[in-house]
Amino acid sequence: MAIETSLTEAFGLDYPVVSAPMASISGGRLAAAVSNAGGLGLVGGGYGDAGWLREELAIARTEAERPWGVGLITWCAEPEIVDLALGYEPRAFMLSFGDPRPHARAIKAAGCALICQVQDVEGARIAVSAGADFVVAQGTEAGGHGSDARATLPLVPALADAVSPTPVLAAGGIADGRGLAAALMLGAHGALMGTRFYAATESLGHPRAKERLVAAVGGNTRRTRVFDVVRDRRWPEAYTGRALVNPFLERWDNRDEELVSAQDIEASAFRAATERGDFDTAMVWSGEGVDLITDVQPAAELLLRTGAEAEARLRLAGNLLGGAPTG
Repeated sequence: MAIETSLTEAFGLDYPVVSAPMASISGGRLAAAVSNAGGLGLVGGGYGDAGWLREELAIARTEAERPWGVGLITWCAEPEIVDLALGYEPRAFMLSFGDPRPHARAIKAAGCALICQVQDVEGARIAVSAGADFVVAQGTEAGGHGSDARATLPLVPALADAVSPTPVLAAGGIADGRGLAAALMLGAHGALMGTRFYAATESLGHPRAKERLVAAVGGNTRRTRVFDVVRDRRWPEAYTGRALVNPFLERWDNRDEELVSAQDIEASAFRAATERGDFDTAMVWSGEGVDLITDVQPAAELLLRTGAEAEARLRLAGNLLGGAPTG
């Protein structure tokens, strides 16, 4: 591929695309499929379930023939879980939603590239001080957890300027090659894509969840705390989660205290709904780019299509310049 950036050079990639480490969705098979196709696949370690991580990291290490990585939610990552993940020899380690400095030294000492996902300039500067090799600028359009504060379009160049020469990756609302090309024009060295890979054949997402992603549009998503409250996930105040709107969300949105009071009944019902794939109750995390998801395909095909479209768009952009200036 003709697109060469600091990201492709660092990992020998064919495409400047990273699959987001979505908790319970981005397993070892998805990470390996993305990496083998020429992107950088990340296993979604989420809250640090040791048993799940051992199983999925073993799959990634066995099936991946090219560099792959892992990601954890920083504020709940215990040192022993970080060490467990490093034991499977990932090439990249992504930390999101919190101060990366307590874990940075161990990650860097293991020869792992440190990727830090942030939502503002202050967070980006902290990431650089921790030794981040790449900073992910996550806009509020992103699916799953993130901030309400900044959109991807203005955030990416702001962070690119603030932390230069540390390369920045764009995240939030990017689901095809047009989004990747736009991110590169904003000064990013690549894109982190989550929702699009949620709807990949190899993702661990429930088939009915993938069907909902294919059928949805961006206006069907909303940032909320409801799904964290019902699961008793005590996220820091700065972060909410973007998901597809469903009857459970409509019923409880902005009623957090009442939901806490009804926790005994609602939590067990929510767990049962999740287990049986009832997404009128259970959540489907989704970014605003969901409009662009029209099918469920193997990750390799998604990556190839994204890369080819980005390359075509970048070539087309040159034609917009017209003739040479006169006078």
